[in-house]
Amino acid sequence: MVKTRAQKKAKSGDSGPPYVGALLRIGYQRVRAHIDEDIRAAGFNDLQEAHFAVFSWPPPDGVRLSQLARQIGMSRQATHYLVGQLEELGYLERRAAPGTERRLIYMTERSRKVQKTIWASLRTLQAQWANEIGHDRFNAFMEVLRELQQAPTSGPREVRDAKRETA
Repeated sequence: MVKTRAQKKAKSGDSGPPYVGALLRIGYQRVRAHIDEDIRAAGFNDLQEAHFAVFSWPPPDGVRLSQLARQIGMSRQATHYLVGQLEELGYLERRAAPGTERRLIYMTERSRKVQKTIWASLRTLQAQWANEIGHDRFNAFMEVLRELQQAPTSGPREVRDAKRETA
C-alpha cells in the first residue's frame, strides 16, 4: 500500500505549520490577553506589558537580581530597570535578607494581590478551555506540558559546546 504525503506527515507527527513554537506563542498570547484584561479590571492599571515577566512563575520573593534575571531570561541591566519601576509603583521592595547585608527582591502586599489576580485569571481560563475541549483532553494537555517542562533539554549553550567538542 502506498502512503500519501499527508499520511506520512501524520505518522511522523508533522502535520505542517503552524509548528509547536508558533502554537505555544499564540496560546501564550491568548493567556496574556486574558490576564491583562483581569488585571486591569482589578484596578492595576499602572502595570506595563514588560512588568509581567517579573510576575511569572515562580514569584520573585526573596531572590537576588541576578537570579531573577536568569529566571525571566533578561539581562541584569534590563531586570534592574524593571525592578526599579516596580519598586516605585509599590509592587516590589529590595531589602537585606536576615543575617546578611545582601539586598534581595521581595514582593509587597500590592504585588501579592496582583499575583492572586493572575492565578484566579488562569484558573478561570483553564476551566474555560477544559469546558471547550473536554476535561479529559485538557487534563492530558496539562500533563504533557508539565512533563515537557520537567524533561532535560539542551539549551543553546550546551548545543554549541557539544558541537565544538565534536568538531
